[in-house]
Amino acid sequence: MKKRILAVFLVLAMLACLLCACGEATTEATGSSDETTASSGEPQVTGGERESANEIIVGIPQDLDSLDPYQMGTAGTREVLFNVFEGLVKLSSDGSYVDAVAASHSVSEDGLTYTFTLRDGVLFHNGETVTTEDVLYSFETCAASTVNESVAAALSAAQITAEGNDIVITLAEPNSDFLAYVSNAYITPADYTDQGTAPVGTGPFRFVSYSVQESFVMEKNPDYYGTPAYLDKVTFKIFDSTEAELMALDAGSIDLCAHLQYDQISTLNNGYTVLDSTMNLAVALYLNNGVAPFDNQLVRQALCWAIDVDEVMAFATGGQGVKIGSSMFPNFTKYFDPSLADHYGYDVEKAKELLAEAGYPDGFSFTITYASEYEHPYGDMAAVIQQQLAEVGITVELEPIEWASWYTDVYQGREFESTLVGFDTSVLTASGMLQRWTSNADKNMINYSNADYDAAFAAAQASQDDAEQTELYKQCLEILSDTAANVYIQDLAEYVVIHPSLEGYEFYPLYILDMSTVRYT
Repeated sequence: MKKRILAVFLVLAMLACLLCACGEATTEATGSSDETTASSGEPQVTGGERESANEIIVGIPQDLDSLDPYQMGTAGTREVLFNVFEGLVKLSSDGSYVDAVAASHSVSEDGLTYTFTLRDGVLFHNGETVTTEDVLYSFETCAASTVNESVAAALSAAQITAEGNDIVITLAEPNSDFLAYVSNAYITPADYTDQGTAPVGTGPFRFVSYSVQESFVMEKNPDYYGTPAYLDKVTFKIFDSTEAELMALDAGSIDLCAHLQYDQISTLNNGYTVLDSTMNLAVALYLNNGVAPFDNQLVRQALCWAIDVDEVMAFATGGQGVKIGSSMFPNFTKYFDPSLADHYGYDVEKAKELLAEAGYPDGFSFTITYASEYEHPYGDMAAVIQQQLAEVGITVELEPIEWASWYTDVYQGREFESTLVGFDTSVLTASGMLQRWTSNADKNMINYSNADYDAAFAAAQASQDDAEQTELYKQCLEILSDTAANVYIQDLAEYVVIHPSLEGYEFYPLYILDMSTVRYT
């Protein structure tokens, strides 16, 4: 989606309106310009002491789950630590992979041999020079990690050696995703054991401090080999709710806040600049296929017919974002199939017929669990779904819980019936989105098991023909839709609110908060 700059006009909004996220913004575009200005002329905020110190505060709505790059599991953690850690190559904002710790790389004509030449003089944040020994250690550690199965499996199957200043990786068979996997092998010092408390990488920022449920602080890396960061210091302020984050933003006590919804930014009245794109998420009502009644495909299909996705989007996200029909986000255009968005219509009678056929003519009861920090939009979505399912005799209980509990109990423990959440991919590959739903995947939190899906995914992984591989991945998406693995809803619109004296923020096709390009004007 084209990135564009908007401005939030002054609105007369009471604090209660902020908490309820019920205000409306008035915006006006002028001519063909991509930028508008507040109706009051000048913004109400000033840079103050933070601008003088060349530092900013960024609001984030959840704590980091680990500081260790090979243990971090959530998108919220990865997007912060992107600033601290790098691989031999790294993702750029245009979706390509560029050389990072490696000065250059090449691939043999048969696609089996990757050669990476280390960049001279790259320093870790502790002042030590990066060596091939560090790279081999990092690859070995990444291969042993369970955070990303696709990356670990690909690296484990490869032969990795050091030849002088080169890292040579030989594959048993070509893998079109392999460069993306290399970007996830973050280069860390060999045998360094304190990554969980004092992380050391090679990125444009280095770690300063971390306080649980309080903040993560990093500062400019003065020895960075590449284009240095503009800011001297960035503090990620951790909030226990989006509402608290918005109040701080509206008060001007934080300078940047990402992943907001339209109804949230519409309540702001401080003249901050608003940038928009999409979040690159597959948001759905995820169903535990391993427990009754969701172990019955007819029941899952009935839910798909009984839920009016357009109405859910209209209420929860103001109709913003893009409707999806399977586990793929629209910005990944190569694999996204827009026709699946309308695979199921809204048909109450059809839903009732399927429920009766499944043995539930009088409906049933179940619980929707979601992280309370994301009341908007997931709590709003859950409320609409609750009302809609009542029309077919299904009683829904809503269970908001803290993010930490959601991650351990729902995501890791699979102790849930259904949950509202959005999934991204830590690696920009189709397999990064789809491997998690294979029967034996550690990340298969919904306990989905389908032999046809497993076969199609395996065939896609084995294919050396790009067109054939693409079609096989699309076949996987069709199977997820046909079998109603989940009730797919949308990719959320993403709004980034930033202090008007700041510029340079870039959107990525993955969850990333790159602070190295942000600067005071």
